[in-house]
Amino acid sequence: MAAGGSTGGRPRDPEVDRRVAAAAIALYGEVGWAGFSVEAVSRRAGVGKASIYLRWPSKERLLLDAVRARFDWIRDVDTGTVRGDLLQLARQMLDLYIGASGRAALRISIEASGIPVLTVPYDELIQSQVRAAREIVRRAIARGDLPATTAVTLLLDTLLGAVIAHAIATPQHLRPAVLAQADAYAEQLVDFLLAAVSN
Repeated sequence: MAAGGSTGGRPRDPEVDRRVAAAAIALYGEVGWAGFSVEAVSRRAGVGKASIYLRWPSKERLLLDAVRARFDWIRDVDTGTVRGDLLQLARQMLDLYIGASGRAALRISIEASGIPVLTVPYDELIQSQVRAAREIVRRAIARGDLPATTAVTLLLDTLLGAVIAHAIATPQHLRPAVLAQADAYAEQLVDFLLAAVSN
């Protein structure tokens, strides 16, 4: 994780960085920006507040670096088929919104516009989804797998909307079980979407 700057003395402990980032994302996912503080992250991570401030000068910088460290941006994976590509896209989105950092990802989608430090990473996240969907549709049209009139925005809205609705409807205690079934859900979702696009 990138931190607030280099300090002299003892080398940084990457395990401390990982613990703090995990605690920051978990806390933010539970309480949102209004309840997020360095003190609360310190307690949750079991790391002294002074150690955190040596690494991150503010709670804004702490959350920004935690997001960049713990979130995986969406990647375009070319499997050779539109179904395979969409399955990869759907699975990445399910991992993002239902996985370990899922609650924080959902919160950012709601709060980013009101938290200036999150505006850029949120825009990057959305753009990674758009780019992946655009490339999938472009390849599929070129292969003749999808009609030339296929709307990238509508396809992405449908896929992302279904994933987010699925994530919101899943109680916290059931998330591990739902994530374990993510491949099956992704197949159902993609097959439904392809059937709709083909009609």
